[in-house]
Amino acid sequence: MVTFTARRGEPELVRPARPTPTETKALSDLDDQWTLRFYESIVGFFRAPPGEAPRPGKVARGIKVAVAAALVYYYPMAGRLRKLPGGNRLAVDCTGEGVAFVEASADVRLEDLGQPLVPPYPCVEEFLGDCGDTRDVLGKPLLFLQLTVYT
Repeated sequence: MVTFTARRGEPELVRPARPTPTETKALSDLDDQWTLRFYESIVGFFRAPPGEAPRPGKVARGIKVAVAAALVYYYPMAGRLRKLPGGNRLAVDCTGEGVAFVEASADVRLEDLGQPLVPPYPCVEEFLGDCGDTRDVLGKPLLFLQLTVYT
C-alpha cells in the first residue's frame, strides 16, 4: 500500500473571468432535496501529454483560467447557497464570489497507486481539499477544487 502526503497551498477563490448577472435563483424541487445537501467528492486522474513533464505552476494557471472562463457561462456555480425566508427552501445567490481552488503537490506517481487504478484509491484523503463539514453547504463555495501534481 502506497502512502504519501500532499503539500497544499492556501485556498484561493477563482472568480468568473468577466462580470456576471447578480441575481437569486431558487433551486428546483429536484435540486432542493434534503438528501442532496452535501458536498460530493470526486477524484479524477489525468496524465501529462506525451513528452511533456507537468510543471505545477503552469498546470494550475491553465486550470484556473479555464475555470474562470467557464464560470462566466455557469455563473450560479460562483455563488453561494442560502435559505429563503419563511421556510427551508434553498436558493443560489449569484454573487460571483468564485469557487475554491487549492494547488497541491505530492511525491507519488499514478503508476505508484496501482494498476488498474480503480476505487478505493490509496490515500484518497490526500487528493481532496478540505471543505470542512460536508453537510454545511450554506454560504460556502459551491465547488472545491484541488489540483495535485507529482513533484
